[in-house]
Amino acid sequence: MFHSKFFRISSFSLLTLIAISFASSASAQLKVWEDYEPSDAYWSITTVKLEPGTFNIYLEGLKATWVAANEVAKELGHVEDYAIYANQAVARGAFDLMLVIKYPNSDSMGPNRERYNEFMKAWGEENMDNSNETVLELYNEIREIQGEYMIREIMIK
Repeated sequence: MFHSKFFRISSFSLLTLIAISFASSASAQLKVWEDYEPSDAYWSITTVKLEPGTFNIYLEGLKATWVAANEVAKELGHVEDYAIYANQAVARGAFDLMLVIKYPNSDSMGPNRERYNEFMKAWGEENMDNSNETVLELYNEIREIQGEYMIREIMIK
């Protein structure tokens, strides 16, 4: 009898503590600019699934197209940085590579004639044509774009 009463009191106390902790966390709303701050920068992330045995072929293609174009964009100040990440915890259906571009702010991602003309002057029509050809003839045969994401960092204060 004593154990069952004790268990009921303990269960009630435990449930009360859980309810209080949920209530206090629900009322503790963080405030933007006071408790956290979103970054101005945006990251564009593309996840890519490759056909088996094509990893090095795809990287070689990226070096001549995606990396080269992003290097020009970085030199012009259109992007802050870029990177390629390989998924090391491969699971069935998971992406193989993540292509990441860091933009200084949301304005730098939108269409802009001046930025486009500046990029094309530096990159050139021949490079653009070669890149488009590589995408059509190689990339579309060996890879699948699994996702496109636009993310922003949240810095907790």
